[in-house]
Amino acid sequence: MIEARGIEKSFGSLQVLKGIDFSVEAAEVVSIMGASGAGKSTFLQILGTLMRPDGGSLLIDGEDVLALKGDRLSAFRNRSIGFVFQTHHLLPEFTAVENVMIPALIGGVREKQARASALALLDEVGLAARASHKPSQLSGGEQQRVAIARALVNHPSVLFADEPSGNLDSVTKMEIHQLFFDMRERHGQTVVIVTHDAQLAELCDRSLFMRDGRIE
Repeated sequence: MIEARGIEKSFGSLQVLKGIDFSVEAAEVVSIMGASGAGKSTFLQILGTLMRPDGGSLLIDGEDVLALKGDRLSAFRNRSIGFVFQTHHLLPEFTAVENVMIPALIGGVREKQARASALALLDEVGLAARASHKPSQLSGGEQQRVAIARALVNHPSVLFADEPSGNLDSVTKMEIHQLFFDMRERHGQTVVIVTHDAQLAELCDRSLFMRDGRIE
């Protein structure tokens, strides 16, 4: 599902990624661990097409994503990739269901269909009764559940998560961890997670470790 070869990235004179090779199978859940500054988040942003590398190649579901630009890249990202970050980035003026609907509406789905898909996903993540609540009325764990539903509304092939449980208490953290695997079983997404959490890494099919811009 993902095949990256020789990925390099520098910021000025600092080389952050030093020729990374990385591949993930369809429906596999892989974690990437490592100390702060190892390059994990930079690498995840490149895999997610949010940042371009200085060198290397990247295929996602057979698509040469580095050859895509502008609207074509945006359309591919909207259709094929879902993102979950440590900070949920929900829009405060919209309800939970409206937040989940947004990627579908951007992708051209009709409002009625987008709402139905969003409500179904909120039900899957245990928030059917909170669909009309705004983010300020939801707990941190509930907001992250909304963010996961939003990431899945367009049925992407790949889900990228960057420290998805970093701001949560231990009980809520484990619930969010399990939710990734429940969603994988139901929807078949490939999942790549950057995390410092050893418990989450142990749950994954594979766990990789980054040090100084390389995967060991």
